[in-house]
Amino acid sequence: MAAAPQRRRRSARTRHSARRPRTRHPARRPRPRTVRRRTHRSATGRLVAAAIILVTVVAVFQEYPVTSSVLATLAVAAAVLLLVIRTGRLHLPGLRTAAQADFTHSIAAYQHMTGTQFEHAIADLARRDPAVRAATVSGGANDRALDVLLHLIDGRRIAIQCKRYAPSNRVGAPVIYAVNGTYRAYHRCDQAVIVTTSTFTPDAQRANAELDHPLRLVDGRALGRWIAGGRPPWRP
Repeated sequence: MAAAPQRRRRSARTRHSARRPRTRHPARRPRPRTVRRRTHRSATGRLVAAAIILVTVVAVFQEYPVTSSVLATLAVAAAVLLLVIRTGRLHLPGLRTAAQADFTHSIAAYQHMTGTQFEHAIADLARRDPAVRAATVSGGANDRALDVLLHLIDGRRIAIQCKRYAPSNRVGAPVIYAVNGTYRAYHRCDQAVIVTTSTFTPDAQRANAELDHPLRLVDGRALGRWIAGGRPPWRP
């Protein structure tokens, strides 16, 4: 007679446990063997595609040897030309960007630049000269009086110091002494040029004239002539 209530309690527990929601287990990660199988299939697919392309190229070359040789030569030449242009060894006017065209438009454009923009504009202007093999901007806080370094085809190295000054702020003699003291001993250059959008003080001109190897001084007017297509300052 006492077993009946116990059965009722068990049946109530059974109904209560049946009402509990089932917990969802997170999706199982793929097994390492499955991952390896997928990677192997992907690599095999790429290998098959490469083999098909290679067989196709060989078949086309055997069928049309002259045309294929010409196309291959043109492709190699285009790759070499692109590499030379990207490294700065060749500068084509037709590939100039709009910003670079504005930099070399007039002296007024140079006067509204920042110091860094002026340095890059002078380097871009120097690349117009076919004798320039490379022009590297190296200005900064500790540039030691060197903003642009030129490598000429004949092997010479030219150090350029850029001074984007307002017309009322002229370049003084201390700049002459600083450039003269570093361009040969520290930068191992053969010649030094100072380019400014302003002018040079009389003291700066006298200090430069007294040097054993005077520097090339390019003021705003000379820079304007250079922009207009004049002779670069390192030319004789």
